Amino acid sequence: MKTTTLKPVMGYIAGLLFGLGLGISGMTDPARVLGFLDLAGAWDPTLMFVLGGAVVTNFIGYRLVFRRSNPIYGEAFQLPTRRDLDGRLIGGAALFGIGWGLSGYCPGPAFASLGGLTAPLAAMLVAMIAGWYLARAIPSRA
Repeated sequence: MKTTTLKPVMGYIAGLLFGLGLGISGMTDPARVLGFLDLAGAWDPTLMFVLGGAVVTNFIGYRLVFRRSNPIYGEAFQLPTRRDLDGRLIGGAALFGIGWGLSGYCPGPAFASLGGLTAPLAAMLVAMIAGWYLARAIPSRA
């Protein structure tokens, strides 16, 4: 098979593995995230262990991948080049954190939870899509 044919297939497989990992770890349950943020109450450390596992996996994976001169299913590695912080980035990160803390969902678990759509999940998804449109409406200096 050609690289151009396999690239979307590999993206699908990566997304499927990500969604399965979220489901198996329980991170599609917003109560887990909200429990992690409840430091003064019934604190749930599950999210810390999931994030720790992701950091270790990525640390090892990046070391192995960057030994190659180029990716298997692509022409070149696509890495970010911008290093500056601007109001759009800081504002977007703040809104992301506020939304995550209020709803218990971030985009990955939200999309992985679409099969069991609830009113809070629908509200979060509508707010997230509105944020995408708002971000495109605000001019960028780059």
